[in-house]
Amino acid sequence: MRILVFQHLSVEHPGTLADFWREAGHDVTTVELDEGEAIPPLEDFDFLVAMGGPMDVWQEGDLPWLIAEKAAIAHFVVDLGRPYLGICLGHQLLACALGAPVGPMAAAEVGFVEVELTPEGRADPIFSGFPERMEAFQWHGAEVKSLPAGAVALAKNAAAPIQAMRYGRHAWGFQYHVEITSKTVAEWKAIPAYAASLEAALGPAAASLETEAARRLPAFLAAARRLNDNLFAAL
Repeated sequence: MRILVFQHLSVEHPGTLADFWREAGHDVTTVELDEGEAIPPLEDFDFLVAMGGPMDVWQEGDLPWLIAEKAAIAHFVVDLGRPYLGICLGHQLLACALGAPVGPMAAAEVGFVEVELTPEGRADPIFSGFPERMEAFQWHGAEVKSLPAGAVALAKNAAAPIQAMRYGRHAWGFQYHVEITSKTVAEWKAIPAYAASLEAALGPAAASLETEAARRLPAFLAAARRLNDNLFAAL
């Protein structure tokens, strides 16, 4: 497949998912939107992926490229009817592009927290083989406030009721990070905005996040591979 990736920060890349894509022989094109790279013709691609970033979907005044990105997502998903995967900010961008509200949370979610599949999530092929409750890696202070028309919630928790969603047949958004690698926490902690949110959310426990991530990494890699396999089987 020809995969187009929208990135908003160089260290917020598809991570372990990209490893799986290379193994499968997919062709991946990355556009670094925060560095001013232009969006190529969408008709040339089979699958669009949008990653996370420290900005928010409503910052169009400061980051006008968000306007073009949202329009591209809507065109790809609605007009072209092609598959989409959004992670964290990419999840919020999908909702926003489809007309749903996104806003700040009461308190940021950072670290390892539990999410629960909804009845729709348990029936969705992307979660085939997953338990009803699972641990997820989070690093966000905004959330999708309500579902866009035509979407269903697939996973939830008390902090953010729309932890995963599907629009139509094959456009998915995940608020949590399925793509983490052994370098993710260290690389993100080096970003001032992320470091500040980490300290604010976890306090003294922030110091152990890297160790906790390393301990959990084998399980997260296995879950990412299963999710990736399920996703491509459903396309």
